[in-house]
Amino acid sequence: MKNQAVSRPDKVFNAVLLVVFTLILIITLYPAYFVVISSFSDPVAVAGGNVVFWPVGFTLEGYQTVLKDSAIVRGFLNSVAYTVAGVLVNLLLTLPTAYALSRRDFLARKPILVFYMVTMFVSGGMMPTYLVVQQTGLLDTMWALILPGAVNVYNLLTARAFFRSGIPEELLEAAKMDGCSDTRFFLQVALPLSGALVAIMALYYGVAHWNSYFSALLYISDQDKWPLQMQLRSVLLQNSWNAAATGFTPEQLAERQRMEALAEMMKYSLIVLSCLPMMIAYPFVQKHLVKGVMLGAIKG
Repeated sequence: MKNQAVSRPDKVFNAVLLVVFTLILIITLYPAYFVVISSFSDPVAVAGGNVVFWPVGFTLEGYQTVLKDSAIVRGFLNSVAYTVAGVLVNLLLTLPTAYALSRRDFLARKPILVFYMVTMFVSGGMMPTYLVVQQTGLLDTMWALILPGAVNVYNLLTARAFFRSGIPEELLEAAKMDGCSDTRFFLQVALPLSGALVAIMALYYGVAHWNSYFSALLYISDQDKWPLQMQLRSVLLQNSWNAAATGFTPEQLAERQRMEALAEMMKYSLIVLSCLPMMIAYPFVQKHLVKGVMLGAIKG
């Protein structure tokens, strides 16, 4: 069967769509691209607006300075520890809870599900949460960044829908006939069949932990325990403070300009380094992304 000829209006419409979406793609990606090329460019050229499409005055000094900074390296290691521990806690609490709520023979599933859903719309607020963290002795500990958000209700509902649609009840009945307990079925049957769900949950929670800085701003006062995002915030604020300073002698002004240039290089380099781990991790779970989201989107 021959393909039908595309009419002239359809060709015009497709061409317009191509142009529009290409512009949207460029507008979306260019800021990230600019940060990358600026991290390799001479900060004077960046400040002068000479960096547009390609690096100018290629240099790695920004990355070298960042990697020599012990506070930034410590912040990177802290973020890795917080993210790994946080994801493990999130998965340990979210997946069993979602599986239990997906079981139709679990009589208390509806009131418990309503209890969880209420927290999506009614939050205690920042001050009550801070008081809870303070009274439980979690201030200045990694658990202050992990336990208050141990279960994300949206992720819980997604996982519940995945289990209801992806794990047939006939499979559970067959396993019970062979003497399999509920716990064993979950660990040895349901979880191995839910690799896409586990990958997606780990990605969602991992990105949230890695990019989080506001919780650390509230609960962590010890700078040795700051995550990488707090170190990035500190660099950005320090750069803004330097730019606002006045009243320098010529020698001090030259030194100030040098430090500002170095801070500018560190800013772009640190942004790139802070995004790099998630960019590396994404391809490993990308193949599960569509499957996990689509199966979790089916209402059960």
